[in-house]
Amino acid sequence: MPRIDADAHVDETEATWEYIDARDAHLKPVCVEPPAEEVLASASGDKRRHKLWLIDGRLSLRRTRSNTSTGTTREMRELEDIPGRLARMDELGIDVQVLYPTILLHAIATRADVDVALCRSYNRWVADRTAEALGRLRWVAAMPLLDVDEAVNEMRWAKEHGACGVMKRALEHGKLASDPYFFPFYDEAARLDMAVCIHAGSGNPHIAYASPCEGDIRQFDKPFIGAFESLVIYGIPQRFPGLRVGFIELMATWIPYVIADLTAKDKHNITRKGWGFRESLIPDNRLYIAVQTSDDLPYILRYRTADNLVVATDMRHDDQSAVAGVYGYFEDMAERGEVDPAIVAKMFDDNPRRFYGL
Repeated sequence: MPRIDADAHVDETEATWEYIDARDAHLKPVCVEPPAEEVLASASGDKRRHKLWLIDGRLSLRRTRSNTSTGTTREMRELEDIPGRLARMDELGIDVQVLYPTILLHAIATRADVDVALCRSYNRWVADRTAEALGRLRWVAAMPLLDVDEAVNEMRWAKEHGACGVMKRALEHGKLASDPYFFPFYDEAARLDMAVCIHAGSGNPHIAYASPCEGDIRQFDKPFIGAFESLVIYGIPQRFPGLRVGFIELMATWIPYVIADLTAKDKHNITRKGWGFRESLIPDNRLYIAVQTSDDLPYILRYRTADNLVVATDMRHDDQSAVAGVYGYFEDMAERGEVDPAIVAKMFDDNPRRFYGL
């Protein structure tokens, strides 16, 4: 069956920032290499010598990846070897990959001009490098949401140059996903048939991403759930017909909690009572969720998610979400009779194709 990898990644490199306009050259990120005696160690004992990006006056981690653990090479990860990356996809039986950034998953700029310069350069770099993949490498555009008007302009450019979605953080510079500030962004995404992709990452630019164990549940899981609930409660998908929003790389086991919480809010919350909860809120609101091998898929399917779950390898990352054999895992579940094979086929192809408008 066809396979669309709903979430794979690239590593930004010096070439990523070469597309910054000459007038903004002073905003270009600078790679900083720590002294040889200084090693940034993670809680898991990772002793690799990570480099750093100096961006907007702060240091942000530039990870060093292992070829062995990622199943890729540096050239594949940095889009220098497109044929090699496609060959690796062939080995895994992947027809299309949707690419996300790495450092830009997090809010790293506090100034709009920096945000615009970085996003514009990243988008032009990834569009340029993936052109030779002939549609097999699609991408989600980075959005400079410190300036929503510029984000709308950038979305239009990205749509014309091969992007199939636009990225948004769960809590963007202190603003909830339902904040009216984002309404022009949602309106244009719906008009252009562009998926809005809320990927794991922090929207707090004041976190010092200079450690391999950056962030915690307060920066990732809680804002993620808050974004889902605020979009639903305040009727954002209904306000913008056709808008599709995806929640990527934070598992799907939070769905039962969210449904229970929204049920309680609908019945008991004085300020938001009767906002219109219904059990079909996920398909009705055109919300999509990336499921992982650590999720209890049969349980999650009880919540009317069969048409809204997607599958991803998280290729070239090497964390708990990265599972190159994810397709085989769910196929085995189907063979054992734990889940309907037709649902697995939807997760592999139909659902991501619909979400990304492929």
